[in-house]
Amino acid sequence: MDRPRVLLADDHHPVLNRVVSLLKERFEIVGSVSDGRALVIEAARLQPDVIVLDITMPILTGIEAARELYEAGSKARLVFLTVYQSKAFVRECFANGGLGYVTKSRMMTDLVPAINEALSNRHFVSPAVTH
Repeated sequence: MDRPRVLLADDHHPVLNRVVSLLKERFEIVGSVSDGRALVIEAARLQPDVIVLDITMPILTGIEAARELYEAGSKARLVFLTVYQSKAFVRECFANGGLGYVTKSRMMTDLVPAINEALSNRHFVSPAVTH
């Protein structure tokens, strides 16, 4: 069975390394980028099933990149991985095509379930944000 293809976007390499370690057994990591413009370009080229992206990145924020991906007709499911625990950010991310919202403090427990929910077209939000 083919593993879902995941593209990663975060400007902090230690975070990218931790995400790769967490996901590599269950998903095919097709690439990683460190800015929003590169994300849009690589998403168009690689056509991933899921994109795990940070909100705060250079050139384009994750939200701006998500908006561009949506406008370009990308079919990738978006899971935001961020330090922000604001419900306003969740609303903004979901308004721009996001299905998942995981706080970095809960990455080890929430990221895989968030990706799986996104693959089923269901929303997921880390509990730290919803309470």
